[in-house]
Amino acid sequence: MVQGSLESVEVDFSGVPGVLGRIVAERVADYAGAEGGLGAARPRLRRFETALRAAGLSLIAEVKRASPSQGAIAPLDPAQAALAYQAGGAAAISVLTEPRHFDGNPEALHAVVAAISLPVLRKDFVVHPAMLREAADWSASAALLMVSVLGEAVGEYLQMTHHLGLDALVEVHDEHELEIAMRAGAEIIGVNNRDLTTLHIDLAVSPHLIARARAAGFSGLLVAESGYRTPADVEVVRGLADAVLVGSSLAGSADLAQATRDLLSV
Repeated sequence: MVQGSLESVEVDFSGVPGVLGRIVAERVADYAGAEGGLGAARPRLRRFETALRAAGLSLIAEVKRASPSQGAIAPLDPAQAALAYQAGGAAAISVLTEPRHFDGNPEALHAVVAAISLPVLRKDFVVHPAMLREAADWSASAALLMVSVLGEAVGEYLQMTHHLGLDALVEVHDEHELEIAMRAGAEIIGVNNRDLTTLHIDLAVSPHLIARARAAGFSGLLVAESGYRTPADVEVVRGLADAVLVGSSLAGSADLAQATRDLLSV
């Protein structure tokens, strides 16, 4: 049974370290006092999951105008960028809605949903049920849940996400977080090569944790995230991951559609 308010979900975010901790603290403040009710259950269409189950390695292309590690990346028009990614062969689109560090906003997500036929992931630092309700109200198909932020509470947030009809991309960075995600019943696990406390990237993280997940019997979808810039980078996880999520290298390209095609080339 999904509880409809924050009263049933006690999460202490004060221990989240580094850069991630600062962003999380800001989002906690942004949603302080927000209504936590979820409303009636909504049907699960599983559009995001279905898109990633297509044969071969699927691409989640990200509308990303800035990041803490790079600063400004490109002044993308969200709808035009998403259309270019779609033309280039992306299976789904990720849209940042965090405003301070990623230059995201709800309007970007609205514009992308209205412009394309692909499923859309709301990419943000979920710290409150209201953020999931917003994602559903804004017609996103999926939301990001970060084990590095939610810890053991990710299971309850996963239930809320599904209650709202959304798929959840449950993100992990190390073996402990992977165990939490699998124990929580995650159906789609994203492995982030970037340590969000330091912003350091290690492309060996995804292959290692994806192999661990499969060895442990995980039968859901696995997504490799962060740091992929070339077809050679992507080739390392082809045959291991079901999908790869790419943001900065695509967003900063002169021709988004061609960059998408090039990245997926075998």
